[in-house]
Amino acid sequence: MLAEGVHSLADSGNQALLLIGRRRARQQETREHPFGFGGERYFYAFLVAVVVFTVGAVFSCYEGIQRIQHPEKLTSPVVAFAVLGVAIVLEGFSLWNAVREVGPSRGRASWLTFIRRTKNPELPAVLLEDVAALCGLVLALIGVTVATLTHDDRWDAAGSIAIGVLLGCVAVVLATEMKSLLIGESASPGMQAAIVRAIESGPDVRRVIHLRTLHIGPETLLVAAKIAVLHDDTAESIAAGIDAAEQRIRAAVPIAELIFLEPDIYQAERADVADPAIHAARAARRLSWRSAAQARRANRKNAD
Repeated sequence: MLAEGVHSLADSGNQALLLIGRRRARQQETREHPFGFGGERYFYAFLVAVVVFTVGAVFSCYEGIQRIQHPEKLTSPVVAFAVLGVAIVLEGFSLWNAVREVGPSRGRASWLTFIRRTKNPELPAVLLEDVAALCGLVLALIGVTVATLTHDDRWDAAGSIAIGVLLGCVAVVLATEMKSLLIGESASPGMQAAIVRAIESGPDVRRVIHLRTLHIGPETLLVAAKIAVLHDDTAESIAAGIDAAEQRIRAAVPIAELIFLEPDIYQAERADVADPAIHAARAARRLSWRSAAQARRANRKNAD
């Protein structure tokens, strides 16, 4: 019960940390931070993982070990059952709301894929916390129930240790994902393909030679690309082409707020087949071919 109480207190503090991160991320860019403060959300979400591990996991395990070494008789189990029952209902409602909020962002992806691929740090943090809280309450209920039935208070201590192990696993998963976002993750393959399609869809760009993307924050994407232009293009036409390409990128990917395009002459022998642009371009062309084929089949059916 004490372990779950501390865990609930830590959860409340974690929500405050996530809110602080969102507020600080809205700061205007400064001379020292020209790309803004979007990474604040990743930093504070990483702090949530640290709090879950230190305050939640470590304390729960410590409390469980202490109770095994120095058993204390369980008093007022009825009160414990009532508190845990109400807490399970409330936590279940909270988890249901979290799942409902995550639904549109997750789409058809599995839960594991969503947690690994999402760039929004608050959604996996809240989701994992709610799952851990609900599972922790169930473990606490099992521990109290078995301790009451067997009159062996060590089962309650075992429940506390189990809660600590659970929170430790959640903290490791959350910290790993937040560390990856802090280091810097690229745009998803689908988003890269959309960027390539947007750049190459205009008459002013032959192809994308080189592409790099980086999430500065969940809603801010940096795009740096080297694009092929014609050998005889004038500086004026190249500048106009770059401006048009930037507009197409922003229309296709609205979060692409920072765009840097460098003109160059394409040389096939120097192409980097490992570059993300190559894979994105291939994916974009396959999608275009598939869409064209589907359109042709639909037209034939309508004609018949």
